[in-house]
Amino acid sequence: MFIGLLGGSFNPIHNGHLHIAKYVLEALALDRIIFIPTGDPPHKPATSLAPASHRLEMVKLATESMDSFVVDDQEALSPGISYSVDTVTRLKGDSPSGTELGFIIGLDAFLEFPSWKQATHILNICHLIVCSRPGTTFTQLQALAFLPKIPLTQLDNLDQQIGTHQDIALPSGSAITLLSVPPNTVSASHIREQCALQRPIGDWLPPSVESYIIQHQVYQ
Repeated sequence: MFIGLLGGSFNPIHNGHLHIAKYVLEALALDRIIFIPTGDPPHKPATSLAPASHRLEMVKLATESMDSFVVDDQEALSPGISYSVDTVTRLKGDSPSGTELGFIIGLDAFLEFPSWKQATHILNICHLIVCSRPGTTFTQLQALAFLPKIPLTQLDNLDQQIGTHQDIALPSGSAITLLSVPPNTVSASHIREQCALQRPIGDWLPPSVESYIIQHQVYQ
């Protein structure tokens, strides 16, 4: 099986997140995608971050109609800091033999990947799926020393959406897939701003998530 892992604060989960998940699922023929909401900060919570219990429930509501989408709640329920390497290692250990994990990451975050805790170990135990993000370009990957040299024309084609994806084999035997995802302009911060102003948000969210936000007065 080939299973995608999609982590994030999902503050709140919106149609943009679902758009990425559906695109990756179909483009790479994944068997399923596991959504992994982050937990509460261990110290003073950020003022704009809804409690993990709310964010977890909204992810469950947003994905309940898709058989290929499941939710892992361990980061959301953990009282301490959760690192991606720990979550990936746990899920790898829990998966049947022969299962390949695909860690889905935005291009903006991947450019900072070398600074992650045990980044090399993440690369060794799972396949990275790097998705295009507004404000960043695949040509910026030429600055990452741990990647093999990738022809500039191939990266530029991804930026121009001439090509849809590019596979990169690493010396360790693992692999990275660069995936050009059709743009989606939905923003969680914009949704939170509209909630605070008590304006409609239904265009950017599944109806079940919109109802939950209104019922529980999240972000208001």
